Amino acid sequence: MVMVGMQGRGVAVTGAQYGIDVLIGKGSAQEDDNGRLHAAFIGGEDHSSSVLRVGLLGCGNIGFLIAAHADGFEVAALYDQAPGLAPELAGRCGGTAYDSFETFVSADVDLVVEAASPAAVRVYGEAVLRAGKDLVVMSVGALADPAVLGRLREAAIASGRRVRIPSGAVMGLDNLKIGRIGGIDRLVLRTTKNPASLGLTVAERVLVFKGRAEECVRAFPKNINVSAAIAIAAGQEIEVELWADPTVDRNIHEIFAEGPFGDACLQVRNVPSPDNPATSYLAALSVLTLLRDLSEPIVVGT
Repeated sequence: MVMVGMQGRGVAVTGAQYGIDVLIGKGSAQEDDNGRLHAAFIGGEDHSSSVLRVGLLGCGNIGFLIAAHADGFEVAALYDQAPGLAPELAGRCGGTAYDSFETFVSADVDLVVEAASPAAVRVYGEAVLRAGKDLVVMSVGALADPAVLGRLREAAIASGRRVRIPSGAVMGLDNLKIGRIGGIDRLVLRTTKNPASLGLTVAERVLVFKGRAEECVRAFPKNINVSAAIAIAAGQEIEVELWADPTVDRNIHEIFAEGPFGDACLQVRNVPSPDNPATSYLAALSVLTLLRDLSEPIVVGT
């Protein structure tokens, strides 16, 4: 990240549209559960759960990577609407595959990782929370819809659970949270991808979308989750530019922010996931880090 200058003043924003508390479902049940989990993780008196038990909602590319690199947690339950995927992955990781969402969400797990699609977040997200499980959302583009975000936030609060959003394909989300307090005057995301990952055929670099995050996610639901994550982190709307460039072989995200803190620009050049070029490998690594760090007694980052 390059930080330049300290000029410019802005008006503080509340971020109410994006639900500032979306990452934290409040309630004594959550506090008690966190205490139990962390006591077990770090050697406290309660050893009733020594390993974090994870449920995988979606057993595609990211689900396979999570199961293959489980460290500090175990994949205990798996569900996917596509026949055969959950049993195949369960056979590799030792978890239990379920043939219905109802039995899956009732399984003995501490949290559920959604690694399926924006539609899965909309259809199943609230049910996961109300079943007493934390929810990790990979298809964060679904939360660009204020109605979906609001429903998940209400369900998290009512159930005393949390909705966790990994950093995904970008870095610097923790610092963008300052927008909720100090304000950000201008926030821009410029994403460049190979046209094949967008389902397009172009001969030269071309701007295929410019506008709000919600509109971009609607047009490209599997390609621009980053925009929704940035908007939620900063607590405000962002400007989004999506470019198709046949000369690039990486997913490139550039973030520009200006505010009372100064100016910042960040560029991330991600290697596409081997089995799904629409997804960055970094996105899968970010959820693995999130799950691992749940057991850490010292947490770094805002």
